[in-house]
Amino acid sequence: MSESATPQGNGRSRAGPMGGIRIARISGIDVYLNVSVVIVFVLIVSALGAGVFPTWHPDWSPLVIWLTALAAALVFFVSILLHELAHAVVGRHYGAEIRGITLFIFGGLAHMDREPRGWRAELLMALAGPAASIVIGVVCIALAGFALDPSALDADDPARTLSRLGPAATLLAWVGPVNLVLAAFNLVPGFPLDGGRALRAVLWGVTGDLRLATRQASRLGQGFAWVLIICGIAMALGLRVPVFGSGLVPGLWIALIGWFLNNAALMGYRQLIVRDALDHVPVSRLMDRDVRTVPPNLRLDRLVDDELLRGPQRCFPVVDDGRLLGLVCLQDIRGVPRDDWPATAVEGVMTPRPDLDAVTPDTDAAEALERLTRRDVDQLPVMDGEAFRGLLRREGILRWLSLHADADAGIS
Repeated sequence: MSESATPQGNGRSRAGPMGGIRIARISGIDVYLNVSVVIVFVLIVSALGAGVFPTWHPDWSPLVIWLTALAAALVFFVSILLHELAHAVVGRHYGAEIRGITLFIFGGLAHMDREPRGWRAELLMALAGPAASIVIGVVCIALAGFALDPSALDADDPARTLSRLGPAATLLAWVGPVNLVLAAFNLVPGFPLDGGRALRAVLWGVTGDLRLATRQASRLGQGFAWVLIICGIAMALGLRVPVFGSGLVPGLWIALIGWFLNNAALMGYRQLIVRDALDHVPVSRLMDRDVRTVPPNLRLDRLVDDELLRGPQRCFPVVDDGRLLGLVCLQDIRGVPRDDWPATAVEGVMTPRPDLDAVTPDTDAAEALERLTRRDVDQLPVMDGEAFRGLLRREGILRWLSLHADADAGIS
């Protein structure tokens, strides 16, 4: 973990996880859509509309082909969402805190504030997603079969059988096998894939050591990732790789997936190291008590000249008669034209107290870091009842980690 060089943010939440846009809320779980999904969506629709479906149905009109391709891509992403929701539902049942799901370029990702508390819960949660994909795949294939007249089956010529499917059955006939492939890929025993999480759960149960289990599963995940990277590069260079085939675009895609999985495997282990280093450490040990405060009627020009330009502090608690009213930070000031600074009071641009997340001096530092991450802010006010005690900054947590986190946070 490295310290950010960007200006300190205020207390307001920024974009959703991974920069996603919230599109729905299902059973209390926010669903976010990352803009990278557009790339995959266009690729899937293009591949189906220009290649797969015209081959299956040479007699179809372009309109029917492209509408079916569009619908198939939409159903595919719905199936990914159901895969992640299965993880979330089972995880919540066993105490994991799921704050949202993001659909992005490599599929879906459930965002957890707290992992399952035991290896059995971890195992069931990991297997829930692939199980959902298998169920979706089998149901889609079965429905496609039911939609086909038995007299139209031709075991000797599968292509002819496919050509007799209608648009809905064609959609199901494509989505079904794709979900089975998705389940099989996710069951590869390499962290952070579902199979890797299941393996970690088993190792955790056998050894009783979550860190050791995570380290071993992460190493396997890195190994699988490098296999994908090497295969992808070979494909891009024109070599034919068993199972994957060959080609520049597919090769680059496989290599990119491998690169993502390698980074995710590294981060999974590092996050565990961070949680361990902060576990049972109270915020009072990391907080900054020597914090300059400002009154609500202070004008922005005085705040800049008298406070911001005279010290390293970039975020100021707004306090009146000992009560915290809000936080005003550098980016709040940047939102006001310079000519308006002399006429604008701090209370007009600050993030008010009700919009802030706060911690107490006794709050566990690991929980505080989760709040910082969840809200995507750089500091949290520390409150003892209604009394303001200081600020917990990312820098304070990073300093602690640099001194107390294990050196084996990097996996070789």
